[in-house]
Amino acid sequence: MHSTTHAHEDPIWVYPPTDNELKESIVKEFKIHPVIAQILVSRGFKSFQQIHDYLYAKLPELHDPFLMAEMPQAVERVCRAIRDHENILIYGDNDVDGMTGTTLLTEFLQDLGANVFFYVSNRGTLRQSLIVEALEYALMNNCKLLITVDCGITAAVEIAKVAAQNVDVIITDHHEPTDKIPHCVATLNPKLVNNAYPNRDLTGVGVAFKLAHGITNQLTSEGKIPPKKIDLKRYLDLVALGTISDMGSLSDTENRILVRYGLRQLRKGKRMGLSKLFSICDVDLNDLTTFTIASKIAPRLNSLGRIDDPRKGVQMLLVKNADLAEKMALELDLNNIERQKIERTMSADVDTTIHETPAILTNKAIVMVSDKWHPGVIAIISTRISKQYNRPTVMIAIDKGVGKGSVRSIREFPLLPTLKQCSDYLINFGGHDFAAGLTVKEEHIERFKSQFIAAANEQLNDADVMSKLSLDAEIKFSELTFDFMESARLLEPYGNENPQPILYCDAWQTWPPKIVGKTHLKLYLEQGDRVLEGVALGKASHSPQLRKKNLKLRIAFTPQINKSSIQLLIRDFKILEDPSNSQTDQILDHNT
Repeated sequence: MHSTTHAHEDPIWVYPPTDNELKESIVKEFKIHPVIAQILVSRGFKSFQQIHDYLYAKLPELHDPFLMAEMPQAVERVCRAIRDHENILIYGDNDVDGMTGTTLLTEFLQDLGANVFFYVSNRGTLRQSLIVEALEYALMNNCKLLITVDCGITAAVEIAKVAAQNVDVIITDHHEPTDKIPHCVATLNPKLVNNAYPNRDLTGVGVAFKLAHGITNQLTSEGKIPPKKIDLKRYLDLVALGTISDMGSLSDTENRILVRYGLRQLRKGKRMGLSKLFSICDVDLNDLTTFTIASKIAPRLNSLGRIDDPRKGVQMLLVKNADLAEKMALELDLNNIERQKIERTMSADVDTTIHETPAILTNKAIVMVSDKWHPGVIAIISTRISKQYNRPTVMIAIDKGVGKGSVRSIREFPLLPTLKQCSDYLINFGGHDFAAGLTVKEEHIERFKSQFIAAANEQLNDADVMSKLSLDAEIKFSELTFDFMESARLLEPYGNENPQPILYCDAWQTWPPKIVGKTHLKLYLEQGDRVLEGVALGKASHSPQLRKKNLKLRIAFTPQINKSSIQLLIRDFKILEDPSNSQTDQILDHNT
């Protein structure tokens, strides 16, 4: 169906597992549609408790913040700083997760009457100088307490320098520890070994929220503040924004609660800067989804950390003046346009290189290097290339003899063990198993590249790097009703590790497809007495194969409501029967 380049090979269709007994028991217990029950089976749910938490968990079911190791020490030190009127510096990473976490703690502590400053690391800052930069700002403002947000877990040496200047440090971070744990007042990180906290998948803003939650609980229980003084719900807009932007797992119950309620808070439009940004992006607050945030809002905020000053992001999230908020939101939009121009140029360069050097794709990993690339945009490119070619991908931008790298990976190849093996060649690295960053001296890049690719070639097989389409359930057209669409909303919020369901069925093409918007196809599909329209994005080149009536297709799709009708977003299709050809079932199913 597709062209022969690897990027566009037919994906392997992975059909859903069958467990009719479990499916029927889910239908009976929860009174839900059998297709929804099958989706839950396909996604590995085994117990009613798991399913209940996933579908119905409420705000009071958030975990106790004091389950997190060292939370008591962190809370006690912050409360002392508030009581003694000490200056506090909130120091955040420069992405949306860092910006939202910094905003949350700044606003929360201000609401408690604390003296708070904030600072966000700039994109040009190397990881090992990150805390030193924070220290200079802290000393300049006579801050006795420094709280990191979304950073700091790999900065043991630098934090020791901060402590030597009589500045206490609390780390709030969610990245995997890759070195010895910094010695400081408290380290809040759900990924620490021996940490009893049930949710490993909190993002940076999520950890910051848990600190605010812990402080609120402590001050309320001690009678220092009245129970209604702090309404933690009003910070959940920031938690949702940061969690979605940082691709926090939305299969985890606690993250689902935080994002579900955070979306409700965002829809209220109470944060002036965000409200103006939504308006500029033509976002309807009543129709706000995780997809809207990931595609329209996150890139604009992230553009600050990539090509401008990320402090402006925190300022826009904190601003209360409507005119200033609008001005900031407009500037953000212009920044994003500039970022898109840079990205287009870099993307064209990368695509041309891969096209002209097909040998790149003979390996199980892609590592590309250039001194012409903007270091702030490589994360976007590495994400796209990794998805497009289904391989671990490293993009390195060289500036003044130092390479800044962005690494993205696939499920079968966790990054951190391999980056640890390559650490002799790296200045620094950090992140998660499927998204990381690194810095490397220019003279060590080739050795790093060859070791990284060798590790991927050794660990991955051909099937691992083939594109896969995981199907959740089979469905009939007659079942695709508005009631079904409403019940499917139980599975929201969608996002990382909880994608929109992909359903499949066989249907007849009643009429040849139309090309719409030059690159997309509109299909007219019939099953029984029902006809539905399908849209296959980016598949206009397949029109010649489908220019016949009465083709039988197997379609993989996500149903969506388009105004007053149900439309199918076609993810892939196979031609099963062609009446003009005596051979049937020309395209065999890939069952795995």
